[in-house]
Amino acid sequence: MKVGLFFGSFNPIHTGHLIIASILVETTDIDKVWFVVSPQNPLKSRKSLLHEFDRLVMARAAINDNGNLEVSDVEFRMPKPSYTIDTMMYLAEKHADKRFVLIIGEDNLKTFPKWKNFKIIIEKFEVYVYPRPTSVDFDLKTHPNIHMVEAPMIDISATFIRKCIKQSRSVRYLVPDLVEEMIRSKMFYQN
Repeated sequence: MKVGLFFGSFNPIHTGHLIIASILVETTDIDKVWFVVSPQNPLKSRKSLLHEFDRLVMARAAINDNGNLEVSDVEFRMPKPSYTIDTMMYLAEKHADKRFVLIIGEDNLKTFPKWKNFKIIIEKFEVYVYPRPTSVDFDLKTHPNIHMVEAPMIDISATFIRKCIKQSRSVRYLVPDLVEEMIRSKMFYQN
């Protein structure tokens, strides 16, 4: 079984994430997508980050009825900050019956060389890259383990969603209904 690992803060998870994951399962050889909720991304500030367990619960609510999607909290039990290579190597060792691939947006190719042991990632694992509106040409696109996938360019950002919430504007259709209910009832991102 080929499992795509979609890493992120998911602060909050939104429909763009779900659409990309669903497209990858439907149009590539990926059998399942696991959303790996990262407690702390080493390249992002913790300032606006909701608690990891709240983000995990929202991610699980978002995919609750889709058997092709799962949510993983594997990084909650690993040293922080979380590094993609460490998580991928750990999962590959723990789940020898699965082939793991990395899913990233095309905009991440620019910063990919800054990732810890990025060369090992692209030598040991395939990387599925979905298009992003803010992408630029990059040499890594020609690597044999880098696969550019056809998918809609979705420009929904969690930053924009958080801003809408702070301004008491609707986030309907930007996040799944259950996620919106959780955000409103628990007053996430209000201050």
